[in-house]
Amino acid sequence: MTQEFIGQMLGIRRSGVTNAAGKLQKLDLIHYHRGHIKILDYQGLVNEACECYQILNKELSRLFDN
Repeated sequence: MTQEFIGQMLGIRRSGVTNAAGKLQKLDLIHYHRGHIKILDYQGLVNEACECYQILNKELSRLFDN
């Protein structure tokens, strides 16, 4: 998955993806290299995410777990 593709999916510039991926990598939450993302600490990612992640996750569960 390229930074360009992630940026297009999120509606942000590629540089924003680069900055976010770099921050998450420094926190040892992900390993990102040449289009490959490996999640190292899922719960750490959840903790680092804004409250919108939990809201969306709860709504998706409500819609698809029924």
